[in-house]
Amino acid sequence: MKIKKNDNILIISGKDRARKGKVFQVFPKQNKIAVQGINIKKKHVKPKKTGEKGQVIEIPKPFFASTAKFICPKCSKAVRLGYKVVEKKKYRICKKCKAEI
Repeated sequence: MKIKKNDNILIISGKDRARKGKVFQVFPKQNKIAVQGINIKKKHVKPKKTGEKGQVIEIPKPFFASTAKFICPKCSKAVRLGYKVVEKKKYRICKKCKAEI
């Protein structure tokens, strides 16, 4: 999975298409990511104690990483990522401007 935590991404499909956000959680086994302010769902929460009210909270749900593209910090375009190995270290590279990330 090439998208990591704290990456800026652009959504390329779905109801949130063309929106940008920052990844705050990654689920590599399910190939999903969670982004701040994207794919917001409502969840009904029961009261925990007596006298407390139940409430509806909005939480961002994870979605498939294939519906998002990485935004390169150098060329500021939505790009695909590749890998480059230099002296036994693996770097992510931008496919358009060839910059190391």
